[in-house]
Amino acid sequence: MSRPAGNTRLKSARVAAGYNSQQALADAVTAAAPRFGIRGLAVGVRQVRRWESANPPWPQPDVHRVLTHLLGQSMEELGFTPPWETGGESTGTPRRAPAATARLANVPNQVVATTQPASVGRDFEAVTRAHRHLYWSVAPADLHPAILEHARLGCALLPALAEPARRTLAAALAESYLLAGRIEFFDLRRPDRAGETLLRALQAAGEADDPLLGAAILAHTAFIPGWAGDRDGATERMIAARTYARRGPVSAEFLAWLDAVEAECATRCGDTRAALNFVNHAEDILATGSEHVTPPWMDWFSPARLAAFKGNVQLKAGHLPQARATLSAALDDLLPEAEKQRSVLLGDLAAVEAAANDPQAACAYAARALEQLALTWYATGMERVREVRRALAKWQNEDCVRDLDDRLYAWGTTVSALQR
Repeated sequence: MSRPAGNTRLKSARVAAGYNSQQALADAVTAAAPRFGIRGLAVGVRQVRRWESANPPWPQPDVHRVLTHLLGQSMEELGFTPPWETGGESTGTPRRAPAATARLANVPNQVVATTQPASVGRDFEAVTRAHRHLYWSVAPADLHPAILEHARLGCALLPALAEPARRTLAAALAESYLLAGRIEFFDLRRPDRAGETLLRALQAAGEADDPLLGAAILAHTAFIPGWAGDRDGATERMIAARTYARRGPVSAEFLAWLDAVEAECATRCGDTRAALNFVNHAEDILATGSEHVTPPWMDWFSPARLAAFKGNVQLKAGHLPQARATLSAALDDLLPEAEKQRSVLLGDLAAVEAAANDPQAACAYAARALEQLALTWYATGMERVREVRRALAKWQNEDCVRDLDDRLYAWGTTVSALQR
């Protein structure tokens, strides 16, 4: 049985450009990266070998830029199939899409042949913007399929657009996948699937050449190892996020949010001292300000949200009076539409009172959190309430705790939690 020929297009282009070995091309990509403002990029011969295989993976955006520059051809001409296509020819042999592509995006098998008008990019962007606004009120389980279907449409339209409409649509596509990944991680508690979706978001951001979107996506990927207790993994991704942020017109609010992400990851990994330092640095950045404006798609952060981060860190550090004051102020300052964050703040205030040996106050805050969750479901908020209930175990025969159990295990709450 004959062996697959592999990606002969890339091999031919490599040799034609003067790189007679896979190692030579790997060394050239690594050496050229700094000229593009890309630091820390290292490509090995094993990666080049995968590119020259029968099913070459689509390179990351930074590698994409360097590789096309060195070889003077587009990625498709080099034998790669874009991740938004599930079929077509790359090395002369049709290949199947990665499982994540089929599962997450359900991309059609054919490439759109007709050229779409420039208005398509703006129209697609308008729907993405509507999804962004709907996230704060619509049940995530209902909104999530619509976002993924919208992203599938974007994948189908992207090859049929010319610049600048193509870049507009690619940026909106990246935002759609980012929103889907946020729902999967924070609302549905499916971190593995969120990781796949956020990778799709990063690929689209690379097509749009939008470094701030890339930074936001990378910072969201840091939550995945951070919440799992992998400090090194979270730190590595945050270094990448900060690197991308330096390439764009980054606002003070954006930089403060990066600090807040690191604070939460550090807290989850047990390093509350480092987390408090990150929060203090974020507060200093917000106080100093910046000439740049925060992107409109970054609607998940504000000074009140930073205070919520800070209060949670103070709680985990055992600074209960400070945590109580910080969380109470954040709750007062929270905008009315921030209903999901409200359940988290109420849960943290309940945890403060439980740690302060005041079960009645803890149950009162937890009950308010459940009332909020009945209006707007948020898995992270429910997680906070459950943590409080575990902390109340030694008072489980108290009337206030039993009343809380009646609320926590009501028919609607129990079915809702099990469904999600």
